[in-house]
Amino acid sequence: MSKAVWQLPTPTSPPEWLVSLTGHRAAQLLWRRGLRTPEQVRGFLSPDAYTPSPATALGDELELAVERLVQAHRRGERVAIWGDFDADGVTATSVLWDGLGQFFAKDQQLTYTIPNRLKESHGLHAEGLTQLAAAGYSLLVTCDTGSNSPEELKLASTLGLDVIVTDHHALPPERPPVAAFLNPRALEPDHPLAHLSGVAVAYKLVEALYLALPEVPRRPLTELLDLVAIGLIADLVNLQGDCRYLAQRGIARLQQQTSPNPSRPGLALLLEACRRAGDRPTDIAYGIGPRINAVSRIQGDARFCVELLTSDDPRRCRELVQQTELANTRRKGLQHFLALQVHERLANLDLSTTGVVLLAESGWPLGILGLVAGQIAQEIHRPTLLLSLEPDGRARGSARSVAGVDLYALFAGLEPLLERFGGHPLAVGLQLPQDNIPLLQAALNQRLQPGTLSGNKLQTPPLAIDLELTVAELAEDGGRSLFQELKQLEPCGQGNPAPKLLIRRCTFEGTTNPGLRDAKGQKVGYVQTRFTLRDATGSFPGVWWGHYVHELPPGGCDAVVELEYNANAWNSSSRSSEKRYEVRLVAVRPAQIEAPAPVTTEPGLPTILDWRTRVPDHPEPALRLAQCPTSWEELRERLHHAALSGLPLALVYQLPIPDPQPWPTLVGLAKYLARTGKPASLDQLQARLGIGPTSLALGLKALSEAGFSVTQQPNSNLVEIGGLEPRENQPKESIAQFSAAVREEAFQYQYFYQLPLSAIQAKIHGWSPIPIQQG
Repeated sequence: MSKAVWQLPTPTSPPEWLVSLTGHRAAQLLWRRGLRTPEQVRGFLSPDAYTPSPATALGDELELAVERLVQAHRRGERVAIWGDFDADGVTATSVLWDGLGQFFAKDQQLTYTIPNRLKESHGLHAEGLTQLAAAGYSLLVTCDTGSNSPEELKLASTLGLDVIVTDHHALPPERPPVAAFLNPRALEPDHPLAHLSGVAVAYKLVEALYLALPEVPRRPLTELLDLVAIGLIADLVNLQGDCRYLAQRGIARLQQQTSPNPSRPGLALLLEACRRAGDRPTDIAYGIGPRINAVSRIQGDARFCVELLTSDDPRRCRELVQQTELANTRRKGLQHFLALQVHERLANLDLSTTGVVLLAESGWPLGILGLVAGQIAQEIHRPTLLLSLEPDGRARGSARSVAGVDLYALFAGLEPLLERFGGHPLAVGLQLPQDNIPLLQAALNQRLQPGTLSGNKLQTPPLAIDLELTVAELAEDGGRSLFQELKQLEPCGQGNPAPKLLIRRCTFEGTTNPGLRDAKGQKVGYVQTRFTLRDATGSFPGVWWGHYVHELPPGGCDAVVELEYNANAWNSSSRSSEKRYEVRLVAVRPAQIEAPAPVTTEPGLPTILDWRTRVPDHPEPALRLAQCPTSWEELRERLHHAALSGLPLALVYQLPIPDPQPWPTLVGLAKYLARTGKPASLDQLQARLGIGPTSLALGLKALSEAGFSVTQQPNSNLVEIGGLEPRENQPKESIAQFSAAVREEAFQYQYFYQLPLSAIQAKIHGWSPIPIQQG
């Protein structure tokens, strides 16, 4: 169920020249996204019509970097590359390995190193710098790292290592003592190169070196662009301006790797493994990128990924792709089971008193923590930090944020508690002594108190819808026509989101949760729901990733989807894979009711007025049903009361949204009431939790068994709760009964909320009024 506000598209009338150029639907999207002139539109649609910024636009630091590289080339110096282990860092290392490899002999003058994710974390470290200096290297070029290693950069200087930093992470307080410092964050925010990722900064350095020594390179600079596209899209940068241009050029280059004689056999085999053509950004975001990242997450050492991306030996590349596939399969399974463990821990956490979720456990797989932290943060709308407790007394882990919270700023000033720290506003990695965890948790929750989570700053951002369609419009020509028109907006990503399509009053049929298997036929611990989307105009296939069938609301729905092309769709009738267009479900809710017309029931029963969508400005007298029913018997009883009053029954109820963590929230409320000594009404508790009386009764029973004292005043709606110290052993069975009741109630709420009046009339046909009891 979608919790975000759905933001419907504003009506637009794009000019005819734009419609004729792109088609009517694409024209609407482009016009709404601020592309208003023919020059802007042509530069957006085609890289041939866009003028990219030259490398010199990075400023004086680029000139210093090129001068030092030219000097090293002429002197025959030994040069080392220091990269990072994620997809942006690996591709940046590969760009420098191939690019600088045109000027320095590989493995003789030129080498590269990448930290081990599971042992060394991000950034430079003293041991590696000392080894490079001892081996005779005099120049170090970093990529996607270095900005936040001030002490290590000072050490490099004392070791006689000149350093060229190329990075895009947060700037240090002052420029370090290096030969050159290339970081686009030093540019103005609206600069065309301000949003370059690590691989793009590395590419710009190589581009400038090609211009400085044009007679040296034997391979064209454009051969690096496929690597640039992978790093840009995998790192979720803002795909506008120069970043979009580089991604467009790179995807075109990536697509060429599916030819019979690819220049990068490793990329060709990666695309083959994930069954993608390389012509779309999703081939990177959901195919290549996760596979590169999986290697360091599972094995720690990602250095062979550079060999995979740059080797011209097909046999060796096939061996490396097999290792990559095994790592990715292992990653999926670990992510699934770690998420289950974290959810179990969350069930015992009082989220009402928690601003930042911090969980720590021995044995948690370090490489997977960031993935699960991001997943949990989005589910509970709180920054989430997961830590793995190491045998040496340290804790290492990753944190992920939500919209409106700058994680990097949140940790600012807490460095004395930490041993290592780095990242950006939405993601950080860190290491600290385990004894400091309580202090860190208290400090973070002091800075981001739970109350701020309900303020405007941290509201779930609205879901912006681009187009409203019927299934027939979606399915025209099997989906191909609309897909090709909307594909003109690609590459999509930050700053240029994939088009969101609204389908009203639809249903989900043929729903299944097929088991996923890897290339060796082994089960993968990942969830998907496949379905057929249907409305009055037609049907169309689709998938909902990460969700089960039972999570789909019953009856008529409104759905927000993205149109995709799936080369691996499973056809249950033929028991084989097929290529087809399908939708990916983004959000769903019960269908919004639009018909407020009254319905007259059978004789003896009152007229029903449907005011669920809007109460009239001058409503007629009526008995209002404000609480959404959960059974037909409940509705029949209200009809009986209306009949006794001689008034129509007006349906004015809204859909209650149950708390996503009802037990922790109820415990938090109980602690508050016990601490303050204030009573609460049953109605208040039900409204706060979004539940009904049956579920609340089970919840209060579980509170009693957990160690709270729960007292309801005789003939009163008030309840008093005492006892600040609940028992250590929680009543798991009662808690489970409470949670199950909440889920069942939510199901019934959804059913009766979306139920049209025609269905109500059909159900109550033949009902007779409840006999009046004589007393």
